[in-house]
Amino acid sequence: METTMNNLKLGLAGAGRMGTPMAKRLMAAGYGVSVYDTNTAAVEALAAQGAGKAATPAELAASCDVVLLSLPTPEIVQAVCLGPDGLASVKGARIVIDLSTTGPRTERLVAKGLKAAGIALADCPVSGGVGGAEKGTLAMMAACDDATMETIRPVLETLGKPVHVGQEPGMGQMIKVINNLMSVTALSIASEALVLGTKAGLDPDVMLEVINSGSGSSNATLTKIPKFVLTRGFDFGFAIGLSAKDIRLCLEESDALGVPMIVGGAVRQLLTVAKSDLGADADLTEIIKPIEGWAGVTVAGKKAQA
Repeated sequence: METTMNNLKLGLAGAGRMGTPMAKRLMAAGYGVSVYDTNTAAVEALAAQGAGKAATPAELAASCDVVLLSLPTPEIVQAVCLGPDGLASVKGARIVIDLSTTGPRTERLVAKGLKAAGIALADCPVSGGVGGAEKGTLAMMAACDDATMETIRPVLETLGKPVHVGQEPGMGQMIKVINNLMSVTALSIASEALVLGTKAGLDPDVMLEVINSGSGSSNATLTKIPKFVLTRGFDFGFAIGLSAKDIRLCLEESDALGVPMIVGGAVRQLLTVAKSDLGADADLTEIIKPIEGWAGVTVAGKKAQA
């Protein structure tokens, strides 16, 4: 990766599975990066590689021009931005880039609170998982005014491919939860189909070869199932609980807008069952396990069976 120095001082709130590789990419690109997280071990690990440390979101904002958020839930995003020691409680950062998936309603509320403190919010959820964060290939759905977009574009391009989807915070969140619903729907139906075929005596490896040569292929059959299900590794790196949260946010918006989502509702039911059976921290690709249990079969590739 080519190294370029930049005068913008960046802060990152959230040094988790996504935030940590993003912080590393930004530092490698020449940005000064300070980090806040309640997980002090994660902060110390980045500090050992040159990152600054902040004890609170307010301290982070006071030392930075732009703060990026990579946080797990809408409630945490709201607290980090608008809480007693939040980003909005001090003078400093003039732009917040929210890379989290909070849903449109929370994003609009946070944008209003930040605006009152003189801070612009760039609503910019991402897709591509940990691998995309490490490689700098994330899909980035930015919603903000044109001037803010031009200021932050070089930062976003260090992390992936930004698309300016609209002017108003909440619009990025809307396309993100739609994208996530479509993604987990593909994984759900592919899981059901492979369990059905296995029960009928078909070889899972052969089934995928046929499906991926035809019209039934998807990211689920091309990537998630061969890499994380047939291997029985289940280490895709995204939790069922977080996926359930994303689908809930999407269906809340569909209800508010009066748009029925019959298939989406069925996917939410399957996620609810998987979360109940396996726990919120189980890997999303384990969504196949309850279906396997009902059918009395295991979908495994030849290598996993060896």
